[in-house]
Amino acid sequence: MAIISIVVELKDQPGQLLKVIEPISKLGGNILSIIHQRDKRTPLGRIPVEVSLQIDEKKVEELIESIKGHGIIVRSYNEVRLLATTSILLVGHIIHTDLGDTINSIDKTGYAEVVEMHISMPHLNEPSTAMVTISATGKEKLREAINLLREVCNKKNILMIEPLNEEST
Repeated sequence: MAIISIVVELKDQPGQLLKVIEPISKLGGNILSIIHQRDKRTPLGRIPVEVSLQIDEKKVEELIESIKGHGIIVRSYNEVRLLATTSILLVGHIIHTDLGDTINSIDKTGYAEVVEMHISMPHLNEPSTAMVTISATGKEKLREAINLLREVCNKKNILMIEPLNEEST
């Protein structure tokens, strides 16, 4: 499975994003993130949207043609950005210590992203657990992202159990 990024230009109308998501689903792709920049406009007055996904490399061209077939402008694609992925377990007061700040510490690097998170909060004011999946542009950058997350967790007194798995494409 390859991780790719597709940048499309959408009209500001209901149903436009579905024209991108539906072909991804039909071809067995797994969406990792969608960045919808509503405040920005392309020269054609459309909204740029970046979709990151996992998909069989052999299906990328078919996916692009299917999206174009729905009348969507594909500005760029096939940029393999995130090549290494790992999952880390966090234990502590994750929500009460500004979860957004913890995620942003990774996302703002430009070389790594939190691509998935599952949180369990058993009781109010009790520690919670979160399974965080991070992808990066390579193994070295993934290690840098993990080190950065470790620093943030140390400051917030959050236990970090790492890595639970690691994969590269």
